[in-house]
Amino acid sequence: MNGPTPSQRPPRRKRFGQHFLHDPAVLEHIVAAIDPRSDDRLVEIGPGRGALTRRLLQAGNGALDAIEIDRDLVALLRGQIADYPRFVLHEADALEFDFARLARERGGRLRVLGNLPYNISTPLLFHLLKNTGAIDDLHIMLQREVVARMAAQPNDDDYGRLTIMLAPWVTVERLFDVGPGAFKPPPRVWSAVVRLTVRPEPAFDVSPHYSAVVAAAFSHRRKTLRNALRGLVSLEQIESRGLDPGARPETFAPHEFNALAQTLDTQTAVSASA
Repeated sequence: MNGPTPSQRPPRRKRFGQHFLHDPAVLEHIVAAIDPRSDDRLVEIGPGRGALTRRLLQAGNGALDAIEIDRDLVALLRGQIADYPRFVLHEADALEFDFARLARERGGRLRVLGNLPYNISTPLLFHLLKNTGAIDDLHIMLQREVVARMAAQPNDDDYGRLTIMLAPWVTVERLFDVGPGAFKPPPRVWSAVVRLTVRPEPAFDVSPHYSAVVAAAFSHRRKTLRNALRGLVSLEQIESRGLDPGARPETFAPHEFNALAQTLDTQTAVSASA
């Protein structure tokens, strides 16, 4: 399974945020981190020109599905490796792809991987996490600053909405950084590879108001909790959970935001029964 020659390579489409990983050492490092097994159901998002795809097929005996939106790259992959017996190529938008359905078709939970386009990385990540029941883990490459936010702890400069929204569903392990030179064309930023392991059960019973409370708390980062949540959560509700309304949102743990959200659950239930 040799890669395409320069004359066979389709042009890069800027609107898809394409930066093709080509560094052999980085590719091998990613495969080692994934450690593919014979019973795996791997799903690669954005295989591009197939550099990582080929190594995954060579490294394990499990199934590999790939999701690619660029029709020219789909044609390239179909010509190069789509006839490989364990490989299925889907011409689709990963933001709209039904991962739960694929897990049912494959007979078990998926292991997702890929170099996610920077311009859609956050919405794609949350789309994947809507399907946590269908996914075991994710090994993904993102902009380094995004990975720093994902792995941050309370009081860290990078701690914020993304950190807290991921916390109930996954554990986050930052693996290694990747420099611009590993890609063609090189991006203007550094990247990082991160492992997200889906929790067997959520870390806590997530309130339906969790997202709204977290979004409000970080809409004005330098405000105190009381001021950031004004009009949504009252001073009395904050104090009822034993939290300091004068502290900044970045000092609170995810479960404390959930405790605040649960005060709205109670309030909604009372209103509904009135």
